[in-house]
Amino acid sequence: MTMLTKCVTGIQGFDEISGGGLPQGRPTLVCGSPGCGKTLLGMEFLVRGALEYGEPGVFISFEETEEELKRNFFSTGFDLQGLIDRNKIVIDHVWIDRSEIEETGEYDLDGLFIRLASAIDQIGAKRVVLDTIEALFSGFSNEGILRSELRRLFRWLKDKGLTAIITAERGKDTLSRQGLEEYVADCVILMDHRVVGQISTRRLRIVKYRGSTHGADEYPFLISPTGIWLVPITSLSLNHEASEDRVGTGISALDTMLGGKGYYRGSSILVSGTAGTGKTSLASHFIDSVCSSGERTLFVSFEESPKQIVRNMKSIGINLDHWLENGLLKFHSMRPSQYGLESHLSIIHMAIDEFKPAAVVIDPISSFVAQGPASEVKEMVLRLIDFLKTSSITALCTDLIHGGIALEQTEVGMSSIMDTWLLLRSQECGGERNRTFYIAKSRGMKHSHQIREFRLTDSGVELVDA
Repeated sequence: MTMLTKCVTGIQGFDEISGGGLPQGRPTLVCGSPGCGKTLLGMEFLVRGALEYGEPGVFISFEETEEELKRNFFSTGFDLQGLIDRNKIVIDHVWIDRSEIEETGEYDLDGLFIRLASAIDQIGAKRVVLDTIEALFSGFSNEGILRSELRRLFRWLKDKGLTAIITAERGKDTLSRQGLEEYVADCVILMDHRVVGQISTRRLRIVKYRGSTHGADEYPFLISPTGIWLVPITSLSLNHEASEDRVGTGISALDTMLGGKGYYRGSSILVSGTAGTGKTSLASHFIDSVCSSGERTLFVSFEESPKQIVRNMKSIGINLDHWLENGLLKFHSMRPSQYGLESHLSIIHMAIDEFKPAAVVIDPISSFVAQGPASEVKEMVLRLIDFLKTSSITALCTDLIHGGIALEQTEVGMSSIMDTWLLLRSQECGGERNRTFYIAKSRGMKHSHQIREFRLTDSGVELVDA
C-alpha cells in the first residue's frame, strides 16, 4: 500500500495546513461565496505550478474571457500572456447560453471533454482548473442527469491523472449550490468572506480530504499583491528553541538588572504602564541596541506615525532616522480599527516574512483589545507570540494600562504569555511627577527586584542610582 501523493500548490501557508498540497491526480472542489477568492486560488495554483514546479496547466473559464482574466490578474503580478506564449498555460473561455441547454436526456459533457483534452495535449498539462461549475450545469433541474454527469466529469479528470480544482458557488444550506459536488470530490475546501462590525475577514477551511490528515480549523487569509497569504499552522506550536544568547536592552543599567546581559534572544517582553510613563522610549532603546549590532527590527505601531515616533525619540537623543536610512529599521503603521484580528495577524506575518527582522516591536499590543472579545484577542496574541518565538525573533510589546486596572494586571491577561515583564508607573511626590519601574518577572534568569526611578533626558533613559 502506498501513501497518497500530494501536489504542492506553492500558495503561501496552504501546503502546510494541507500536509503537502492537493491530492495529486485527483479533483478538488473549492466552494465559497462570491468574492472570497476561489478564482484567485485556482489561477495561483496554475501559475505557481508552471513557474515553480514545471507543471503546465489549463484554465477553463465559464464566466470571464481570456482578456478579462489577463487584466484581472495583472495586479497580482501574474504575467498570463507570457505564460501562454511559453506554452506554460492555456486559458479557454467556454461560453454557455442557458437558452441553448435543453434537458433532452441526450445532453452530455462529451464536447467539453474533447475541448479540454485538446488543451491538455497542447502543452502536456498536469494541472486543470474549471471555474465555475454552476455555469456548466445551470440549465439542469433533473438531479439524475446532473449527478450522472458530475460523476463522469470527476472520473474523467481522475482517469487522465490530472490534479484539478473545480470551483463552485456556495449553496444556502450546502457547500455547493447543487449539494452533489462535495460528495464526489476527493478534497473539499471552503472559502469564506465575512464582514463583522464593518471589518471584513477571509477564511479558509479544508472540509474533507480523502486518505489524508489535515488541519481542520478555519485559517484566516489575505489577498495580497502577490496572491493568497495564509497564516501557516507552525504559528500554533510550542516546539520553538530556547536560546541562551542575550540581546541588549539598550540601557546598560537595565541590562545589569537582567543578569547583566539583557533579554534572551527569541523571547517575548512586555513593557506595560499608563500613558506617558516611557514605554515607547524603552522600546526605542531596544531598537537602537538591535540595529547597532547590525540586525533588523520591524516596528509595528498603532497610535503614532513613523515620522512622529522618529521626531519624539530625537528629543531624548535616540536617532531612529539613522537606522531607517541604513535599512535596519522598518515601520509598519496602521490603525487597529483598519482590520479585524485575523487580518492583523496575517498582515504582521507577511511584513515579517518580507523584512526578516531579528526583533519586532509592537506599540502598543493592547490596541487589539477593542477589536474583539477578550478570548479571541488573547488567542490571536498567543498565536502571534508563538509565531515570533518559532522564528527566533525577539518581541518587545508595549501595553497601555488604563485607569481602573490594577498595576499588576494587563488587558486579557497578556502578562502570562510573556517571558519578561517590565512594569512602569508614575508617582506624584512633593509637587513632582517621577517615573519608576521594576521587573515583575523574567523567566530563566536571576533579575533585580528593586523599584528603580528613571528619567527621560537628552541622552535617553537614565536610571537614578538606588
